[in-house]
Amino acid sequence: MSNDRTPRRGVLLIVASPSGAGKTSLCRRLMADHGNLELSISMTTRGIRPGEVADRDYHFVSPEEFQELIDQDAFLEWADVHGSRYGSPRAPIDKALEEGRDVLFDIDWQGAAQIAEKCPEDAVRVFILPPSLQELRRRLVTRSQDADEVIERRINNAKGEIEHSDMFDYVFVNDDFDRSYSELAHIYHAERSRRFRNVWVEAYRDDLLQEDV
Repeated sequence: MSNDRTPRRGVLLIVASPSGAGKTSLCRRLMADHGNLELSISMTTRGIRPGEVADRDYHFVSPEEFQELIDQDAFLEWADVHGSRYGSPRAPIDKALEEGRDVLFDIDWQGAAQIAEKCPEDAVRVFILPPSLQELRRRLVTRSQDADEVIERRINNAKGEIEHSDMFDYVFVNDDFDRSYSELAHIYHAERSRRFRNVWVEAYRDDLLQEDV
């Protein structure tokens, strides 16, 4: 009997949260531990932050370039977030799915909704809640990436983002990093094992039923 576990269809793992809830750190660890999981690199019109690298963290483009891509329907999703635009290019994502590679999205609830609408069977949505808004503020201040007025805007927007957590398939609170990572990894493993994503299962099952014992 064949031990082949191909072909399979990829997973679109979408992780969202208010800024500062820890989704980026969790996503980075998940990527480091799973070689078949690749990050969808978003395009954005915002400026580059300290420590970021162009085309590794984001594709940084002008507002005019971004609008041109919208007009070409080149995004799987895009949104206005905190005064800047973010979007996920469609072509590399479609290619990854067809080749059985999994794609991770570190995006907001608006992008998650668009992807789920366009790819309802491929999308798996996870929302990460902060332990409290006070802790969220502390994390934003500690990371020292944004001006005070930007931090205030993010805090004010957090409640609106949290209200949309009921749109997601999975929700958990990031009050302990290791425990939260374990939850995220378990979700990913379970979704990879869904029968409809593993096209090889049907032939494998038929071989089992025909095996002489």
